[in-house]
Amino acid sequence: MTDTVLITGATRGIGLSTAHHLSDQGFRVVGIGRSAPDTEFPGELFLADLADIAATHSVMDAILARFEVDCIVNNVGLNIVEPLGDVQLDSLARVLDLNLRVSVQVAQAALEGMKSRKYGRIINLSSRGALGRAGRTSYGAAKAGIIGMTRTWALELAPYQITANAVSPGPTETEMFKRNNLEGPGAEERRQEFLSGIPLGRFAQPDEVAFAIGFLLDRRASFVTGQLLHVCGGSSLVSSAI
Repeated sequence: MTDTVLITGATRGIGLSTAHHLSDQGFRVVGIGRSAPDTEFPGELFLADLADIAATHSVMDAILARFEVDCIVNNVGLNIVEPLGDVQLDSLARVLDLNLRVSVQVAQAALEGMKSRKYGRIINLSSRGALGRAGRTSYGAAKAGIIGMTRTWALELAPYQITANAVSPGPTETEMFKRNNLEGPGAEERRQEFLSGIPLGRFAQPDEVAFAIGFLLDRRASFVTGQLLHVCGGSSLVSSAI
């Protein structure tokens, strides 16, 4: 049996690595991205700006007209680094919207099909940032919200044999992470600050996060639901857990 997995934010970073990994594992991959990747996409790709509610609705209609979605990886997100005194309310709204509203809207669109088939897998991408980091008011709130949302879905959807889990990457060498943290003045100091909080002493690679996502999507992981899987090199061990 070939499961169809829908990945948001599928054309860059963790999303693209996940698409390649799941394709290699035999999944039929359907991706949503704002722009095409620089390399060939390993499946069906739909271009849409998920920051737009109407565009999200339209692209989900187009996908569900062609595919029965068995699995969802809610990966798309946004991080705007601002200390509390500088947080713009527009920035706060944008970060919460792209991380939370999109996850809800995508899951809602595919939910009736999953319920009718009595099968589904939902993976929501949280972050080590949910445990707190300076400058991450909006992002930390959004990613902590992902955890609570995932646990709620796990309870609601269990009667339909649909599992919901969250994956929480630590600092991962994606373009977004490097742009937000490892460029500009003080980049080397920030790099060393990050590494000092990671017991394994290095950043994660996107394919390592993809492997964890693949585990939770495997049909043999059918008794795992409502869980938060840290992929963080041990950095969550030096923070208070949620």
